[in-house]
Amino acid sequence: MAISDVFTETFRDEHREVRNLLFTLIDAFTAHDATTARHVVSAIATATGPHFRYEEESMYPRLVPIFGEEYVGKLIADHDGAIRNLRELVELADHGQIDQAQAERGIELTRQILPHVSDCDGLSIMVETLPQDDVLDILAVREAALEKNVDLLTWAGSVRARRA
Repeated sequence: MAISDVFTETFRDEHREVRNLLFTLIDAFTAHDATTARHVVSAIATATGPHFRYEEESMYPRLVPIFGEEYVGKLIADHDGAIRNLRELVELADHGQIDQAQAERGIELTRQILPHVSDCDGLSIMVETLPQDDVLDILAVREAALEKNVDLLTWAGSVRARRA
């Protein structure tokens, strides 16, 4: 299997995981289930921390020659929005009970993240055009991010150079 195929499969699996977690979170807010919402928000933060990190530290810079600074800036701004949304989702899910207004807000915030998940997944067809050494480096940075295992909100608040 070519290294770009390994990347594409890995990248797609990560996006599927996040997509499924977001759908589960919508279900939890729909059911006013604070316990499930708390667990799912935590799972999203755990899954997206290393993912956002390797995208921003290794993959996105390599996509600038393809897309230009403006579009890559939009991808990073999408991360900013997802981070802000996740912070608010933590607060909403942290209540003992979720009322109707909180449920509606939780669903809205979660749906705002979904387009980035689907849009970002398509970047793999651009990554496959990169030199093999670049793809290997992206995968190596991914492995390092996974080893450090810093959740999204911790990474965004203490490691990430850009503040959301």
